[in-house]
Amino acid sequence: MFTDRWTVLLLKGDDEEVRQYSMPRSMVRRAGLALGVFGVLFLVAAAFLAYDSGARLRAANLARENRLLEDELGRYRGMLADFDQTIADLAEKDRHARLLTGRVGIDEEVFEVGVGGPGLESPGEDELWRYDPEASEAAYAFRYDLAMLERKADLLDESLDETTAALESDAERLAAIPSISPVGGLVSSHFSRSRRHPIHLVDLPHQGIDVHAIYGTPIVATGAGVVTYAGRMVGYGNLIEIDHGYGYVTRYAHASRLLAHVGKRVRRDEVVAEVGCTGTCTAPHVHYEVRRNGTPVDPLNYVLTRSLP
Repeated sequence: MFTDRWTVLLLKGDDEEVRQYSMPRSMVRRAGLALGVFGVLFLVAAAFLAYDSGARLRAANLARENRLLEDELGRYRGMLADFDQTIADLAEKDRHARLLTGRVGIDEEVFEVGVGGPGLESPGEDELWRYDPEASEAAYAFRYDLAMLERKADLLDESLDETTAALESDAERLAAIPSISPVGGLVSSHFSRSRRHPIHLVDLPHQGIDVHAIYGTPIVATGAGVVTYAGRMVGYGNLIEIDHGYGYVTRYAHASRLLAHVGKRVRRDEVVAEVGCTGTCTAPHVHYEVRRNGTPVDPLNYVLTRSLP
């Protein structure tokens, strides 16, 4: 009977009474089993807490990485917008350069440099789509816009190469084509097929531009040519007219003084008159016209951007 029980002796000291506890073996087994189960549950709980803490930490790190990636993507989008503006500025300069060589600018539809056909990438084809469709869409849009800007840059590169070759082989004609402003100042009235006349108060064509300047400011020829008119003309006041050849004629009106005579050959940037307010005029300015093959055209199409004030 004794072998079916467990006895525990507790000794506190030499002089103290020995305490003895005895319990059945079955109870010890149940207690051990209970402790084992408790231990297992404790270990499972500890493992779960450790995993949960790790998962939370990984989630926090992923959220932080996503925020950093979104910030980086936003920065690249800003750079892409700047690149787009640079391409637009280059396209405008290319248009002016092509105009000077007698060629039309690149057609707007051509400049869209569209692509199509089988084999093109779509947003759902990359591996990122499986994990984050929204991020995959954003990445696809970025790659598409960048590829389009690269194609535009290639097109402009080809166009500028052609234009440069034309400029180098046609220096004399280019020296004659009007390409600068006749005076430094603000454009107070633009070229128009119909505008309200400031004096007659009726709608009339304005066949040039008005550039405001101080009385007596020098007026320069905008291209090389020969003076074909120097005198007064109704409405224009004192007028200088220059034939540049190649179908181009320019007029400089309302001058206070004319400093070139008929038959004089002038070069670009040579002073031919001074600003005034003669003829039909309300304040000192230069009325500047460009005529091509006898037809008035917008002078600003022939003024290089860098020459404007």
